[in-house]
Amino acid sequence: MKRRLAIAVGGGPAPGINGVIEAATTEAISSGVEVLGVVEGFKWLSNGDVSHIRELTLQDVQGIRHRGGSILRTSRDNPTKDAEKMKALLESLKKLNVSYLVTIGGDDTSHSARKIAEQSKGAVSVAHVPKTIDNDLPLPPGVPTFGFETARDLGAQLVHNLLEDAATSSRWYFVVSMGRSAGFLGLGMATAAGAPLAVVSEEFPYKTPLKKLLDIIEGAIIKRLSLGLDYGVAVVSEGVAERIDPEDFSFMNEIGRDEHGNLKLADVPLGQVLKEMVTERLSKRGIKMKIIPKEIGFELRCCPPGAFDRAYTVHLGAGAARFLITQGGSGAMITFTEGKICPVPFEDLIDRETGKTVIRTIDTSSDDFLQAMNLSDRLKKEDFQNRDILEALAEAAGGSTDDFTKDFAYLTD
Repeated sequence: MKRRLAIAVGGGPAPGINGVIEAATTEAISSGVEVLGVVEGFKWLSNGDVSHIRELTLQDVQGIRHRGGSILRTSRDNPTKDAEKMKALLESLKKLNVSYLVTIGGDDTSHSARKIAEQSKGAVSVAHVPKTIDNDLPLPPGVPTFGFETARDLGAQLVHNLLEDAATSSRWYFVVSMGRSAGFLGLGMATAAGAPLAVVSEEFPYKTPLKKLLDIIEGAIIKRLSLGLDYGVAVVSEGVAERIDPEDFSFMNEIGRDEHGNLKLADVPLGQVLKEMVTERLSKRGIKMKIIPKEIGFELRCCPPGAFDRAYTVHLGAGAARFLITQGGSGAMITFTEGKICPVPFEDLIDRETGKTVIRTIDTSSDDFLQAMNLSDRLKKEDFQNRDILEALAEAAGGSTDDFTKDFAYLTD
């Protein structure tokens, strides 16, 4: 019987999944290995059901790198939470005569891949291809996760469109972007689009008072008004909600969790809450402002991948198959750095405290972040040091310079 390589996709979609599937399948078949596509991740295999499998041929995958979504679909089922599910998964792979497994996913899927590699005890060689539009996996510096560049490009275009609409209609949009643990996507969208404000979770320690977030947004609106600009777009990463003191966000306790124990941030009405609270604050100052909350995230996940991600995922998929079949490797995440495939051992990706995959976050001391903040319309220290600017801000806020300083100066510390 021929050796078999299985491909499974976990977590949320990202542009480029099909590119990995195409390249891994093509590379494996050229090496004399049959390829099985696992439909809906580990959902069925972890219940002992091997019927949701499709053999992948060259005809099946030819040119799918141009398509968004995943021809194998995806799921968030987590076999590591239940010993019986993990046992059933391993038995299913054995029943299917799978020697090699390529997983495509984010931090939760990479955690599952590591456990499969460990518990199969060499029976299944595993390679993980990192995928997420959040860009939060521990790849080498400057190397994005696939899907991020395409999602940022489309997201920036949408934010730019909203900014044009805001300028035309004299209003503000509060855009909540995907990004649970890291704000790369929101910051990248805002910077590329020229949005006047981006707020990311890395700015805040856990249990930050909601007041600080509201002050940042209100301060930016007032600053724009003082400059004669009665419109704007604020891009806020969804992960900010997890950093706010739960006592200030009472509804957070009612939000459900997914299979991996993560809060379902898509169910958090962050944009609406911020709209209502900021509108009330501005009204007390005599400022009438139309604010519209928008969410940008799901529409980015299955769009056709851009040229960067099409080429990138072909390298990753082919590299994963070669690593397993030709090089005899296992237990690693596949990265592509400086023109070379660089497998990173799973052990090097583990957070020793949580036992899960390390999360990459924005370095708030980096030049990239600091320059993005400096180019934004946030309140800055020099705004309070220049008398003319401070008086203009106070006038726009409908109060005295002392009052304005008392309310907002702490943000620049």
